[in-house]
Amino acid sequence: MPAAPATPADSAAEELAAARAAHTLPQQLEALLIVADEPLSAVALATATDHPVREVRAALTALAAAYDGDDAATARGFELREVGGGYRFYVRESLDPIVADFVHQQTPAKLSQAALETLAVIAYRQPIARGAIASIRAVNVDSVVRTLLARGLITEVGHDPETTATLYGTSEALLGYLGIGDISELPPIAPLLDDPLEGFTHESQ
Repeated sequence: MPAAPATPADSAAEELAAARAAHTLPQQLEALLIVADEPLSAVALATATDHPVREVRAALTALAAAYDGDDAATARGFELREVGGGYRFYVRESLDPIVADFVHQQTPAKLSQAALETLAVIAYRQPIARGAIASIRAVNVDSVVRTLLARGLITEVGHDPETTATLYGTSEALLGYLGIGDISELPPIAPLLDDPLEGFTHESQ
């Protein structure tokens, strides 16, 4: 009896097994952390790499130490931090002025309509997670949120205690651009909407 033809699922499983076998655990962790939009827990990373959690934690500790180097001269330009129960790459703090200057020079002055709408959601519903923003706008907002972060208009203000998702809020820079001292000074949004979304008002109102 002839063997059944391989299915797409079989091929994907074989490719996954081959990739895991061909790369070390640190290499796999680096690949996952680079593409992550939110901090990844050791459990999630262990599941993705098919390694025990204790091995993943040990590898993450070793990676963080390697990135820090022996001194400032050998440290990498990024670092691996554990934040809110998860791991994520961050620009090394001492390099923030260089990154800020680059972003200021490279980023166009005007924001897209999508960025403005996302910024409004964050301003009136902060602190808010990326998933909640996407739910309100009914579109994927990953790239827009990254743009707003790069422009310094929003900032990470904490993590949801239940999901550990990053929470976003407006930055001091945005308040300065708007000429206000606090988010409580934002105008009521309901009168500006033809069909106001339920709950789409500032928490202080």
